[in-house]
Formats: sequence, C-alpha cells, structure tokens
Amino acid sequence: MEPSLEEIFGSYTAWKAKESTWFLNFMNGSENMYLLEGSEKALLIDTGYGVGNLRAFVEKLTDKPLLVVNTHYHPDHAAGNGEFEEVYMSKGAELDAPSVESPGAVPFNITKLPHPDYKKIWLKEGDQINLGGRVIEVLEAKPAHCNSGLFFLDRKERMLFCGDDVESAQVMMFDNSKNPEAPYDVRQRLLNLKANTQRMKYLEGDYDWLLPNHNGYPIAKSYLDDFTGLVDAVFAGTAVIEDKLNHPFVEMDPKASGLCRVRYQKASIFIEKEEVIKVYGKGV
Repeated sequence: MEPSLEEIFGSYTAWKAKESTWFLNFMNGSENMYLLEGSEKALLIDTGYGVGNLRAFVEKLTDKPLLVVNTHYHPDHAAGNGEFEEVYMSKGAELDAPSVESPGAVPFNITKLPHPDYKKIWLKEGDQINLGGRVIEVLEAKPAHCNSGLFFLDRKERMLFCGDDVESAQVMMFDNSKNPEAPYDVRQRLLNLKANTQRMKYLEGDYDWLLPNHNGYPIAKSYLDDFTGLVDAVFAGTAVIEDKLNHPFVEMDPKASGLCRVRYQKASIFIEKEEVIKVYGKGV
C-alpha cells in the first residue's frame, strides 16, 4: 500500500516555547512553523504543504482570531494557504508562484483545499502586524533564497523569524522559482545573501532567538557571520566546493545533478555548480 502524505511528511507536533509562542513542527522534524499570540489575535507563520489539516490543529492551540503570513512563497511554506480565507505575503510571490501553483509543483491538488481562491494580501517593508500588546514588524529580504522573502521581528518577545534565508545547515541558492521570467544573477544573489545576513546582524541587539524554518531552532547568531564570510570566500575563491550533496530531499530535486554544496565554517549553500564557477575567485 502506498504511504499517505501524512506518513511521508509526518504529523504536526507543537510545544510552547514561551507562554505566548508555539513552535510547530512537521516533515518528520525537518520543518518549522510558528504561532504567536497577542492579547487580541494570533499569527501563524507559514502553512506548510497543507497536509493533515493544519488549520484544525492550530485552532486547538489558540482560540484567538487567526492571521496567516508566509515567510516566502515556496510549496513547503505556502501550499497550505488554501486552508485559510486570506494570507499575507510579499508581492514577490508573483515571481515565485509557479513553485507552488504550477501542475506537479505540490504532491497533491491544492485546489481541493477549502479556500483555493483565498485572498493574497501584500506586505512590504515597514508594515506592522498588531496582535494586541505584541507588534510584529515586517522586513523585506533581498532576493537570495527566493524572490518573496520576508523577515518578521518581534521586539517584545525578542525573536527574529528569518524563513529559509539562514539555517543551521544550508541555504538553497539555486533558482527554484520554476518561473523562466524570474531574474537570477548569481553574483547579485550572493550579494543579497550577504546583505540579508548583515542586516540581521545589525539588528541582533533587538532579538535573542534567531528562528529559521528548517534544521533546528533557535540557532546561534554566529551563523550570520559564517554566511557573510561564505559569500566573501566564494568571491575570494577560498570556499570549499563539494559535489556530494549529502541531503536526501535536495538529491530528489530535478536539478540535483547540476548542484554542488559550497562550505565556509558552519555555513553552506546549495547552488548550481556552473553558476557559482562564474564568480568563484573572481572578486566582488
């Protein structure tokens, strides 16, 4: 018998990290989502693949009116959006939309969710989400991992939610928008990765927990220095390039044969080898 999607991706689990903050986990431990509560509303950060009825699970954790945001518009973060009437996201989602909405992008039919025509509400730099005594600030990420990245800064609880732009293990830096019209310039993408990490570094006095969506959380702020250093090391030609990916999910990607892993200290990225060679050791 074929395994169900719930068996493949794993059921949802959750625990309170603070009295007003839930950490949610799925994909057998490899992916995170977050539920933040204020005195008036709650905020769900990301919706996963839409497997296993996330909304019903979340509504057991909070009875407050629920707002939903995406850190970025990729299938493992936004394919479950159709469980909700409206979702807040970056306008860059228009470029990344094929990664979620094109046929075969998601291993099930997202049009079967309760709200397939849910309302997309654009967020931009400087917007604020007021949950009642808890204000979440919206920061726009420069296109690096994707075209639709948003960071969310919670100064009250001292948390920064950084999506997939920084992780403890690796960041995917190859073009995975599935949109032939989406711009991809490897030099600019790497410079954007550096700019994003430098901005998070600049804000480090405003948060204690750096919270990505994969591979452990919270993570040490020192990863920011390592990713900044990785970009410099690529341009200097000193970063380590490995052909072996050592990542089961990435190895299933159609582009896997052309990818490599690039390492510097604790940071690494997956990127198309042909692309990174264009800038490797060439200087900024």
